[in-house]
Amino acid sequence: MVMTRLALALGLPLTLAACATAIPDAYTDQKAGFANVSSQTAAAIGKRTAFAQTQAENAELKKQVHAMIHQRTISADTAVQVALLNNKGLQASYANVGLSAAEAWQEATPENPVVSIGVLGIGAAELGAYRAIEGLFRANILDAQTRKQRVALADVNFRTAQMNAVNDTLALANQTRTAWINAVAAFETVTYLKRAKATSDAGSELAARLGETGALNKAGQAREQAFNAELAGQLAQARLNAAVAKEELTRLMGLWGTEVNYYVPDVLPTLPRSVGPITNLEGKALRNRFDLRVAKLGLEAQAAAFGLTDQTRLVTDLELIAGFEAEREREDGNLETETTPQIELEFAIPIYDTGKARMRKAELMYLQAANVLAERAVNVRSEARSAETAYHASYKIARHYRDVLVPLRKTIEEEGLLSYNGMITNTFELLTDVREKLGSSLEAANAKRDFYLAQANLTAAIYGGGAGGMGDGEGVSLAAGGGAGH
Repeated sequence: MVMTRLALALGLPLTLAACATAIPDAYTDQKAGFANVSSQTAAAIGKRTAFAQTQAENAELKKQVHAMIHQRTISADTAVQVALLNNKGLQASYANVGLSAAEAWQEATPENPVVSIGVLGIGAAELGAYRAIEGLFRANILDAQTRKQRVALADVNFRTAQMNAVNDTLALANQTRTAWINAVAAFETVTYLKRAKATSDAGSELAARLGETGALNKAGQAREQAFNAELAGQLAQARLNAAVAKEELTRLMGLWGTEVNYYVPDVLPTLPRSVGPITNLEGKALRNRFDLRVAKLGLEAQAAAFGLTDQTRLVTDLELIAGFEAEREREDGNLETETTPQIELEFAIPIYDTGKARMRKAELMYLQAANVLAERAVNVRSEARSAETAYHASYKIARHYRDVLVPLRKTIEEEGLLSYNGMITNTFELLTDVREKLGSSLEAANAKRDFYLAQANLTAAIYGGGAGGMGDGEGVSLAAGGGAGH
């Protein structure tokens, strides 16, 4: 009977510890969760992603990036693809998915039982060095009872990490596309300003020669020279802006060393012939926005945490301790050993902390998550409407510059040239017409840039990863002045 009790006492903790739920392969996979991240990203923007964990994988990605970009003129799609393969911050985000999988794996694994062995009465010579041996096994009963809830909470966090990784991927893609547009637009601005500077140089040189002959007074000469000096400053600033914009693109693509030897086009693509209406943009955004999915998972996580808090409201730690004590005694010259089984149940008595504060905290955290989700849904709708408005409005503005203003300035320039050839218009009037035409072309280029930024923001408004607004609208205009002197 004593041995039966002892077996039960020793076996019960181990039996409880062995009651473990099966660990899903999704948690133990080497690239846990990344396949879902990759497929979701491909469905949203049609680009490939990679998660490199070894030197060989990193070397292969580096080789691919080199082939796509080294000493090549890259498109916006190429820039985005390179960023998704080469940006180390994005790789860190993918690693976070693996960390959340490891945490879920750990929650699904039972807590190890604790074994303690004690030797009592050391030095008792008459008993052979010790008096008694005590062995205890400690198992956390509450760990087995709440494992299902904790695994469910960890699984929500795992899915949340995946959605965050997708959102980070989309954000990087949108930032890279925006940086490419800004870089190309900056170089296009430099091109127009160089043309304007060439015209200004001609006007300034003519004013100087006329001044030498007395045909142009000092005020007229100073006016032309001032305009030329202002334009020189604008050109220098434009070149700086172009270099900074390209460096921003380089940083987002994660390039360094010889890989920075790449080029971007000098001119943005021409405007499309037309842009059609977008049906149910708000609905598409609500269905596809990954940041909204993250907010939904946050609410689900709080619900799971609330259930776990409710289950452990009164008892936060419940442990079963079982074991034996083998005590030796010498009686009538004989050494006798008596083994006594032991069972203990250890828990905290809820005298002061009855769990009400923790329950209230869990309730308020759930309420907070619900309000965050509601606010996110309102913002998503607003961002979708704003992006659609900016998309269509910027297209109309860009078309107005391209189809109305620039042709008018071109006509003025052509007519001015005819008048000049007929000795009706003087040289300074002709130069003024040329400057104004270049200025209109520059404004048209800025409007075209704003349209492509609005187009990028429209995609971000549907899938996420953007700021929900359009470009800053700032552009470069030709310096005022440069009137015709006589």
